[in-house]
Amino acid sequence: MTPQGKTALGLVGVAVTMGALSFAAVPFYDWFCRVTGYAGTVSVAEAGSDHMLDQTVIIRFDASLEAGMPWEFKPQQTQMTLRIGENGLAFYEAYNPTDRTIGGTASYNVMPDLAGGYFTKVECFCFTEQVLKPGERVIMPVSFYVDPSIADDPEAGDIREITLSYTFHETPLPEEQAALDAPAPAAASN
Repeated sequence: MTPQGKTALGLVGVAVTMGALSFAAVPFYDWFCRVTGYAGTVSVAEAGSDHMLDQTVIIRFDASLEAGMPWEFKPQQTQMTLRIGENGLAFYEAYNPTDRTIGGTASYNVMPDLAGGYFTKVECFCFTEQVLKPGERVIMPVSFYVDPSIADDPEAGDIREITLSYTFHETPLPEEQAALDAPAPAAASN
């Protein structure tokens, strides 16, 4: 093999390796954030907490929409005060004012970032895609608690206010749903 061929083969190998690493970066970053709470990523639990502390924390609720998402979306309460470890239940409202069915998925985080690893969701509308028909309004619950181990963290132990923030993004509908919602073709006239 010529030196130019070896160089070309080496560059192709580097490009393939970089492509594979960039493809693997997204799931790795998602896993890293879930494990560490980095960037305000929350934990998920199968059941609520069974241990409470006498300390309280204020949970604030925030809602926004990705640019172009035509829904209306808001929390039904702006804040609540809970004991650390107490199970909380909050509700968000979404409304589709359009004349078409729209699917949406909510991304979420908590602030401050240090609280992310201690904010634990049990049930959330953000775990699945939401599909709203034209004019449909839904009330969506989120069940959560702040893990009592936050009190033992020297950096996060003094946090007394946490903001839970959601942003809804429009998602493509499955083909079957889109076909059901498509307007009927006009009859041809002779």
